[in-house]
Amino acid sequence: MSHTEVKLKIPFGNKLLDAVCLVPNKSLTYGIILTHGASGDMNLPHLMSLASHLASHGFFCLRFTCKGLNIVHRIKAYKSVLNYLKTSGEYKLAGVFLGGRSMGSRAAASVMCHIEPDDGDDFVRGLICISYPLHHPKQQHKLRDEDLFRLKEPVLFVSGSADEMCEKNLLEKVAQKMQAPHKIHWIEKANHSMAVKGRSTNDVFKEINTQILFWIQEITEMDKKEGRQLPEKQEIW
Repeated sequence: MSHTEVKLKIPFGNKLLDAVCLVPNKSLTYGIILTHGASGDMNLPHLMSLASHLASHGFFCLRFTCKGLNIVHRIKAYKSVLNYLKTSGEYKLAGVFLGGRSMGSRAAASVMCHIEPDDGDDFVRGLICISYPLHHPKQQHKLRDEDLFRLKEPVLFVSGSADEMCEKNLLEKVAQKMQAPHKIHWIEKANHSMAVKGRSTNDVFKEINTQILFWIQEITEMDKKEGRQLPEKQEIW
């Protein structure tokens, strides 16, 4: 399916966030927001590959850049992007999935768990965590799991089985205690950057993109069966 690339400037306080939308050339239903980790920007090869894959299957996809290591700043920026899409007159979506890589997935998780029921009205449909940084390298005793326990909507984790910032057995233990429906897809022998010795980068991207698309389609197909309607647009404060 063909799509159009649109460059955006999204208001964030007295600044503007750089963003790029891939807009499928069909009536819009669901969207995905993606952002990068502690380094890089929205033009990371994997984010671009994932956005293109999702858009080619009919999903609106927005990537944005927010530099800096301050997680509170990153969370506020993510909330501004979500609010922009929720109140957009141009892109009327039935719902969105929040996604990110590493620190970007931490920001997305925090935004999602702080949405009040009154604000959410089911607009946010799920969370995609690519290389969720559950702990600093060699600091497995300090887990960043509080927000994960507060989530209620479906969550997909895509992590490397050799990720130095997300020990496999620790994420599995955390997931067992979560109230949200969840799935973990392990990329065998991948590190935090999703590099796998002996496998091409594009081959790894393909596995990740396929898993994420399949998971999103499962949820959106269920929504169709339940006859979910386009929600009223209202601002998230």
